[in-house]
Amino acid sequence: MSETRKPREKTSGRGHPLPFWLVGTAVVLVALNLRPGTSSVGPVLAELQAGLGLDATAAGVLTALPGLAFAAVGALAVALSRKTGINGSIVLALAAAAAGLLVRSFVDSAALFLVLTVLAFAGMAVGNILVPAFIKRHGGRHLPVLNSVYGTTLALGATLPLLFGGLLAGTGPEGWRLSLGLWGAVALAAFIFWAVLALRAGRDPVAAAGGTRTRTRMRSSRTAVALSIFFGVQSMHAYVQFGWAAQIYRDAGLEQAHAGLMAAIIAGLGIPGGLIMPVLVARSPRLRTYIVGLGVCMAAGYSGLLLAADTLPWLWALFLGVGGFAFTTALALITARSREPLVTAQLSGFIQPVGYLLAAAGPFAIGTLHDVSGSWTLPLALLIASTVVMVGAGIRAAAPRFVDDELEAAKRPAIAS
Repeated sequence: MSETRKPREKTSGRGHPLPFWLVGTAVVLVALNLRPGTSSVGPVLAELQAGLGLDATAAGVLTALPGLAFAAVGALAVALSRKTGINGSIVLALAAAAAGLLVRSFVDSAALFLVLTVLAFAGMAVGNILVPAFIKRHGGRHLPVLNSVYGTTLALGATLPLLFGGLLAGTGPEGWRLSLGLWGAVALAAFIFWAVLALRAGRDPVAAAGGTRTRTRMRSSRTAVALSIFFGVQSMHAYVQFGWAAQIYRDAGLEQAHAGLMAAIIAGLGIPGGLIMPVLVARSPRLRTYIVGLGVCMAAGYSGLLLAADTLPWLWALFLGVGGFAFTTALALITARSREPLVTAQLSGFIQPVGYLLAAAGPFAIGTLHDVSGSWTLPLALLIASTVVMVGAGIRAAAPRFVDDELEAAKRPAIAS
């Protein structure tokens, strides 16, 4: 089966076709708001703890919440879309994100802050699952472009709070509130835009059709299972790097600002990755070779941190950042390996909860191993080994097959030979 085979999409229903500029703007606005809620806390964590009286345990819970919320709520996103449609569900998601992020920046209660954070992350979780289905529904011949826009904007949304969070927090004693609340205002603007778009486009019927049987059968697709493993392992690596890369550099002797810069390089390289990988997924016949290359880069970056983190630290950051292109590769494969938008939504809802469970457990496990062993040797060795799993699953997921076909084949009774 050719990699360039055109998907067949449903066009019937009450939803109205949207012009490309409107679809592109909608994707940018929602993608920009799916990561700042997670990355904006790190630069102001010390001020946040002091302002709300958060102890170390509560701070640990706060850093684990994104992965846990994305996994738990993301699993329910497809069911929500069957009731309100893709467009309506994304509007509700942005409303939850905006309310949670805005209100939490004003509260003085640590418990209420955590509750509002969960609300915001719940909205982001729904967006994570359903935006690929929206892109599949409205992308048409612009699908690779929209996937690039989506992946790039996700990386931009994760990087901007890292770059500006400290500056905004330094504006005064309550500057950390401004640093956090800004992203709630950005989410509010996106919510208003999407609410108008949903009124114009109508209730998208694609995700509302059908039942839950495809979701329960998704494990019968080898491509879906491989993609869930690929997405899960790369998510674990991403969140380990967000949480621990700077500290590994500091423990090796780098100053705080220098270590922070290395972490920003790793995160910032997701921006060109978002531009490059969706195009390669859509058009390149050598995709599996590129996936092997991403794994080699990731292993090389961890090896550099293990053997000589303070020697050429920027090189190890570059290797890890390029290895992180696996994230946008996985996102692009969700749409590239499914035909119908409904299957795209269900595939997204199948693989992303797995990924974010690993994203929540990974940083905790790596930190625990470091505490137990007293060094970064064992954690980094395990991370290097896990790249082999990621590459193996990625090679299988990149094979030119469609999940739709595998699901249909699983429905047919086996024929005795």
